[in-house]
Amino acid sequence: MRTPVILRRTMAAVAAALVLTAWPALTPGGADAQAAVPSTLQLTISNNSGRTDPLYIYNLGSLLTVNPNPQGWADASGTFHQWPTGSIPPIPAPDASIPGPANGQTMTINIPRFSGRIYFSFGQKLDFRLASGGLVQPAVQNPSDPNRNILFNWSEYTLDDTGLYINSTQVDMFSAPYAVGVKNTSGTVKNTGHLKPGGYNNFFNALKGQPGGWGNLIQTRSDGTILRALSPAHGLETGALPASTMDDYVNRVWQKYSTSTLTVTPFANEPNNKFYGRVSGNTMNFTDGSGAVVTSFQKPDTDSIFGCHKLLDAPNDRVRGAISRTLCAGFNRSTLLTSSNQPDNNSADFYKDVVTNHYSRKIHAQMADGKAYGFAFDDVGNFESLVSDSNPQTAYLTLDPFN
Repeated sequence: MRTPVILRRTMAAVAAALVLTAWPALTPGGADAQAAVPSTLQLTISNNSGRTDPLYIYNLGSLLTVNPNPQGWADASGTFHQWPTGSIPPIPAPDASIPGPANGQTMTINIPRFSGRIYFSFGQKLDFRLASGGLVQPAVQNPSDPNRNILFNWSEYTLDDTGLYINSTQVDMFSAPYAVGVKNTSGTVKNTGHLKPGGYNNFFNALKGQPGGWGNLIQTRSDGTILRALSPAHGLETGALPASTMDDYVNRVWQKYSTSTLTVTPFANEPNNKFYGRVSGNTMNFTDGSGAVVTSFQKPDTDSIFGCHKLLDAPNDRVRGAISRTLCAGFNRSTLLTSSNQPDNNSADFYKDVVTNHYSRKIHAQMADGKAYGFAFDDVGNFESLVSDSNPQTAYLTLDPFN
């Protein structure tokens, strides 16, 4: 997994926290792949949104060509600018915005060797601040965040020696529709993130109609404009969703595996590398093939499940992290009761229980290719909205219609 080294906090926060972004494991491409990856890559931005308000683009991240990786922004030419030192309380960051193309227009910028985000906002520039620990990014689950009433979204990407990895994401929120793509040096184009026709409106209508408080995730502006739907993890923070949302499912899982075994095979290319889970009291203990306990998980709460953190913490290792990723996917997709062999990579089995991550379920249902980042470890089984190439020539960011 790859985590962009960018700090994300509410404006009132004092302690910084790393952005939690699920990136797939990257495999070095060797000398040929390294030679094929340029130091900057063209990104073509197409504005098909149908909106007439001004568009602003931001390319923020950690520069990967310098060690340790400094944080900053890139201008339209791909030139890197390091953030100045921040303070407490946070101070305004330099204006890193790039004027974007008007509706129906296209423009091209250069993106450098970054691990970071490409933000875009409609009608108003985003408010970024600098704290002593780094960049303060929008956190619209905080009602006092200055970006709360701005319509915006972002893509995540890594461009390094092994190639380009770029995704659309809904891990934090579902908002302005867009897709990402890459064309390689052979002319092959891959893209992901497009909604089905009517998918934008269908998603919000479906969320409004879902019992249990799910419609409370939707945030609107005073003029009635729908801005976004918060992820359920952030919905727990705001009180939009009850803290007990997943409790019934967790209780049933704990009951099942107190008398049977959950088998986790976390690596598809290592079918003999298995771990075995059994519940004892409040704890699920996992053993390896020799019977030795390798890690244990306390009974997770809803926040741990939707955030894939806390009691389901996933360090970047081959045991606890690998098992935790699988558990997180199984809980969010509600597959742990229907199959005792995980991960279950048959999408026909996903989200069938009445207790599930309905936010992620409804997003996947509206995606043209079925792929999305509805929660942090939606890449388990490769159901994430990611494209990559070891020989990239051009990247694409396409802003789609709001319908």
